[in-house]
Amino acid sequence: MTGPRVLLVMAEASGGIAGHVASLARELSAAGSPVTIATTSGSAGRLDGSLPDSVVLRPVLRSGRSLPAGLPALRRLCAGADIVHAHGHQAGLQAALALQGLRRRPPLVITWHNALLGSGPRATVGAAVERLQIAGAQLVTGASSDLVERARSLGADARLSEVAAPELTPWQGDPAMVKADLAQMYGLPGDRAWVLTVSRIAPQKDLPVLLDAAARMKDDNVSFVIVGDGDTQLTEYLSQRISAERLPVHLIGASREVPRFIAASSVLALPSRWEARSLVVQEALAGGLPCVVTDTGGLPDLVGSAGVLVPVGDAAALAEALERVLADDALADSLRASGIRRAAELPDAADVARAWMLRYRQLAG
Repeated sequence: MTGPRVLLVMAEASGGIAGHVASLARELSAAGSPVTIATTSGSAGRLDGSLPDSVVLRPVLRSGRSLPAGLPALRRLCAGADIVHAHGHQAGLQAALALQGLRRRPPLVITWHNALLGSGPRATVGAAVERLQIAGAQLVTGASSDLVERARSLGADARLSEVAAPELTPWQGDPAMVKADLAQMYGLPGDRAWVLTVSRIAPQKDLPVLLDAAARMKDDNVSFVIVGDGDTQLTEYLSQRISAERLPVHLIGASREVPRFIAASSVLALPSRWEARSLVVQEALAGGLPCVVTDTGGLPDLVGSAGVLVPVGDAAALAEALERVLADDALADSLRASGIRRAAELPDAADVARAWMLRYRQLAG
């Protein structure tokens, strides 16, 4: 039985959103649905080669001032679909605008993967973008509970979105040997406990708060290891602070060794102002690494009772939670076991596709 014709719409994206859309496209196609992905030329280039031949890529979306130029082509793709499923605010806006010109409008589903952060004029524009999407959508789903509540507050039929966990394969080996190897590779102190942070260096990640927490730590036998790159000015600011304040923090840049760092570390710290469903937290849970994360976005839903939550921007609370996990072996062991169980509960790609197929059929009638 052939499934509904699905048009997935995604603006310029990489990382989690692109991975989710590609995974969903593969599973829907395998289940018998004709699938087309409307996206930008850049995203199409990154997706090309990761999809089966049965999934059609159409690089028709534009961004910025040229956004309207892509709407006619997107409208034609929408006309041939039974369901339009847009991922992210930019894609949701463009899909809603494209559908306005159609006599027969297929149902529109929009999944919000991120919050529109900002204040003043930026917040006003963001709210207008949200309302335009909701006006055209039959269903809005959110990657976290706060996104669902936001959509409902604006009048949407909104529900929590199923997002597949990545294939989680923890590092298998002797943690002590792994730690010694990484310490030699990156010039890290191998005789200290490592507090691991894997993150883009960006304002949303609130890494200055991590440095504040490092400065508050009473235990001298702890080093903070930050894996990731990004904003060059912010990286320079962090580096200067680390040097000037003699903080036990190491910026090692981007690395493909994240599974080994998870195996070698004592606790994961994530001080973000907002996250949906952090990939590294999922990897840490699967690897049995205790997690201390901010109480924001989708993190509480993700970790459940398998992590320690701290308020956003509270360096004192972050430092206290890290010291508690590092000092209490029973607590750390409990978090490790809970994390492994929690990771095993996360839905896989096939589970997510089945749930979406059911929703698509209900909406398409």
